Amino acid sequence: MRRNCLSVFGAMTIALVASAQPSTAGTDEAITSIPVAQLDWTRTDEGVAFASLVGDRFVEPYMAMVQLPAGLVSPAHVKTANMFGVVVSGTMTHIAVGAEPSSEILLPEGSFYKVPAGLAHVSRCVSETDCITFLYQDGEFDFLPITQ
Repeated sequence: MRRNCLSVFGAMTIALVASAQPSTAGTDEAITSIPVAQLDWTRTDEGVAFASLVGDRFVEPYMAMVQLPAGLVSPAHVKTANMFGVVVSGTMTHIAVGAEPSSEILLPEGSFYKVPAGLAHVSRCVSETDCITFLYQDGEFDFLPITQ
């Protein structure tokens, strides 16, 4: 039952985020389906992998699956677009720079998060397995490191 609830939650979240996109009714009448085995992953030098779902992350709002290696801790950074995510597997945290460490919240699979544009933060994959998340950004991708 728990797995079904998580699947329903994830599907509803994706539908809600997708509905925030400008309407393109009539431009693409087909259903898009990408089985997990057919995701086209590209890996960064830091080991983070992206599988594009909708949009080109470097030029427009986009949706992607993102895989973070187990134990990864990002440098403190900001993004110029709002970031919305649903944890698919693993356990993640996102914490604002300067926040009390005790305020860090564990986000196991099925959890939702939003990191507002311009908020300096650190993201971590705290599980012993890689973290996979569905990610939507309402602007193009950037990763702007800051000094703490």
